[in-house]
Amino acid sequence: MGHCFSHLTKTDRYKLEAALLAGEKPQAIADRLHVHISTIYREKKRARMIHRNSDWTEEERYNPDEAERKYQENLRRKGAGLKIGNDRELADYLEKKVLEDGYSPAAALASIKLEEKTFSTSICVSTFYSYITKGVFRFLTNADLPEKPKRKRTYKKVKTMKRPPRGDSIEKRPAEVDTRETFGHWEGDTVYSKKDGSKALFVLTERLTRREIIMRIKDRTAESVIKALDRIERKYGPVLFRKIFQTITVDNGGEFADVDRLERSALRKTLNRTKVYFCHPYSSYERGSNECQNKMIRRSFPKGTDFGNVTDAEVVQAEQWMNNYPRKILGWKTSEMLFRECVAALI
Repeated sequence: MGHCFSHLTKTDRYKLEAALLAGEKPQAIADRLHVHISTIYREKKRARMIHRNSDWTEEERYNPDEAERKYQENLRRKGAGLKIGNDRELADYLEKKVLEDGYSPAAALASIKLEEKTFSTSICVSTFYSYITKGVFRFLTNADLPEKPKRKRTYKKVKTMKRPPRGDSIEKRPAEVDTRETFGHWEGDTVYSKKDGSKALFVLTERLTRREIIMRIKDRTAESVIKALDRIERKYGPVLFRKIFQTITVDNGGEFADVDRLERSALRKTLNRTKVYFCHPYSSYERGSNECQNKMIRRSFPKGTDFGNVTDAEVVQAEQWMNNYPRKILGWKTSEMLFRECVAALI
């Protein structure tokens, strides 16, 4: 995210053509032209044409003249009556938030207030979407938007367990946890690749604030999950940990099999640090916040990602992105803001 968000000039397009013909990597080209790598990929798609070589073989190449023509045509198509046409800084800011930072249009607009930005123009969410559909922006299109939310599914309430859980059933969990009235109740899960590697992510989602914790673990064993939870307890200390992590709701996976060690403090062996509850079998919707957050994680680490090749720094970056993402369900505040407020109230 360290690049300035800028657009290519006609001269830049000729430089891009020469670099591509020379076999340069997209990231190296982006660095030299001082643009984000996504700009290079979009520009390549803007004007791909079939070139016939002297031996009559054909290959697909980037055409800078065609790219410039399409760019100028797009500018003319925008028209003069659009509000955002008078505020290029706002347009560039919104494009950066969606294209580089991965924000939805609504979250991009909400971030203006959170970051205390000031622009000469203001637009609403519906207008923003309309501009995208009409092709007003230089690069931003509907194809660049995050996946649209699907209709909320409804489920029948499960009243009885099909088999005894390893620990206490979710049916015994306090009602206040269901209604998200109080802070300190989490949902836990592991995210992994079915294709490659054994390493995985241990994730925790706080139900009230949607605060996310993501930790890379050696494998999906009970021992690895316990070690991850131990590290979190050492970070906060045994007293504050018990206040922040009052309950944790998980599924019936083998990584959560050692209930006693999950609940027992690693720092004060005679005391419990949290209370673990288990969902009904095949009922992942009982960890709804977790499941929703996992979809956001997959935006950083798509399915098939080998977590053995993912660094701790990349995991931290994904966690910070999620926790600093403005959310409609939180009144366009961020999980990090609300989490800090709740923790401060406990101290």
